[in-house]
Amino acid sequence: MSFTYDEKIDGALPSVDRNTLISALRALSPDLEVLHEAEELRPFECDGLAAYRTVPLCVVLPSTVEQARGVLRVAAAHGVPVVPRGAGTGLSGGAMPIEKGILLVMAKFNRIVALDPVAATARVQPGVRNLAISQAAAPYGLYYAPDPSSQIACSIGGNVAENAGGVHCLKYGLTVHNVLKVDVLTIDGELVTFGGESLDSPGFDLLALFTGSEGMLGIVVEVTVKLLPKPQCAKLLMASFDDVEKAGRAVADIIGAGIIPGGLEMMDNLAIRAAEDFIHAGYPVDAEAILLCELDGAESDVDEDIARVQTLLAESGCGQVRVAHDEAERLRLWAGRKNAFPAVGRVSPDYYCMDGTIPRRELARVLRGIAALGEEYGLLVANVFHAGDGNMHPLILFDANRPGELDRAEALGGKILELCVQVGGSITGEHGVGREKINQMCVQFTRDEITFFHAVKAAFDPSGLLNPGKNIPTLHRCAEFGAMHIHHGQLPFPHLERF
Repeated sequence: MSFTYDEKIDGALPSVDRNTLISALRALSPDLEVLHEAEELRPFECDGLAAYRTVPLCVVLPSTVEQARGVLRVAAAHGVPVVPRGAGTGLSGGAMPIEKGILLVMAKFNRIVALDPVAATARVQPGVRNLAISQAAAPYGLYYAPDPSSQIACSIGGNVAENAGGVHCLKYGLTVHNVLKVDVLTIDGELVTFGGESLDSPGFDLLALFTGSEGMLGIVVEVTVKLLPKPQCAKLLMASFDDVEKAGRAVADIIGAGIIPGGLEMMDNLAIRAAEDFIHAGYPVDAEAILLCELDGAESDVDEDIARVQTLLAESGCGQVRVAHDEAERLRLWAGRKNAFPAVGRVSPDYYCMDGTIPRRELARVLRGIAALGEEYGLLVANVFHAGDGNMHPLILFDANRPGELDRAEALGGKILELCVQVGGSITGEHGVGREKINQMCVQFTRDEITFFHAVKAAFDPSGLLNPGKNIPTLHRCAEFGAMHIHHGQLPFPHLERF
């Protein structure tokens, strides 16, 4: 399947004279960087979904709100789509360019505008790296809680677009729970604000609507985030299991006991071995699964919870439990988990990362299903996931140089996401839909729901120029997809033409 913009399904884009467009963009400001030569465009042809690439019409890197506003107005005047891009670390193709579109790169919006330690807030531009916020807040004993594995590189604007999470999202929430306000440019250049610095605001929660909208409703130019006090104490324990299902049951037991860890992560044997070979974190390579469980808070409370968790793990059939004896070991154990993706990349020429969510009670069933699907498609799958909230990241290993393997990996990924939906879960937890999962939207949502999504987009972007072909499928795309997927004996959207 091609992940380039499909005009037949996604709607035709008008032809535009490239030179006229570039001249109009350059006329906005002598300082506005506009890239259009082939060798300049190649570095921007994909995001973290690197298997699929498209070269944009041009790349624009504004450094001020006025420049960004001007770019949007030029695009609107010429009917040219705009795809926003942060750091390009997204894994769902959300920042994948469109051949007839402008790629709007927000990397130069990289200032921390203000940090208020009394109010425990920070105002930052969208190109600021996630980790840089915590580094700036550290002297005040504060930090920014969401911590995606790519936090050393990913930008806060991209985090807002995808509603990013991280290994500590079980206790501290996703981006939507940690953002107070966003300043946004609409497609016609109007500057609007969603949210506020007070605890709550009257009216509809447009901030929550915008967070996770994947660049389809507007362009973020500033974000106000809330900061949290660093916990007095944080202790990490690692538990190993001889059976993946035992680890899954242990997760349910911990949460069922009313314990909310700061982080509760699970890795299977393939992921364990890859991470240990790469990071040397001290993982037991003979274990079928490990759990990383971090408890934080007041030291007395943490010690009590550690003891309770150890008891629960013993009752669940855990083989060995190790508590990190110092901060260095705690960070090393976390480093193995946070580097699981690049670690797998060292043992396989390519991998395809899924992002489904499931109810915790279905963990063992879904892991069995993934194993069976992997055998059916003849591909290995390494499982790494935020076990506490059921957000799974199966990594499908393949070699794109072997004919047909990419197609098989893509098909296997689709089946895994459909399995997540079947057990009451979702096709994405934190990576977004982008181009990668757009067909699976047709599995999870009905015609009426998808029509409503289009109505929401049209309210913000009537011309449909912001990141088209992403996140929300057209009904004709669902009809095309439905030709291969029959549900309860019925083709989805039977009234629509099959192409």
